[in-house]
Amino acid sequence: MVLIKVYVASSSGSVAVKKQQQAVVGFLEANGIRFQQVDIAMLEEQRLWMYRHIPGDKRPPDGNPLPPQIFNDDVYCGDYEDFFRSKENNAVFAFLGLASQTSGKES
Repeated sequence: MVLIKVYVASSSGSVAVKKQQQAVVGFLEANGIRFQQVDIAMLEEQRLWMYRHIPGDKRPPDGNPLPPQIFNDDVYCGDYEDFFRSKENNAVFAFLGLASQTSGKES
């Protein structure tokens, strides 16, 4: 079973990050795409896993990558900017590595 994982931070002080997280989660919910939210603010092990699995070219020169970060199981899909571009090009399912829509939600 394919499961999209959206790494978020519940305690982010950034309004932009919160809006980006909401945009990704809202889109997945509205389209019935099965996903799991992983809160990196609450789960240190998951935060470290996320950091280790983001490709080097997607890391900022300083600091750590910010949420939301999106994975298809353990395969990195991209960050919010990648998601936004795929949405603008009507290619979100391809971006997520999904052949077709799936239903249900886990969070």
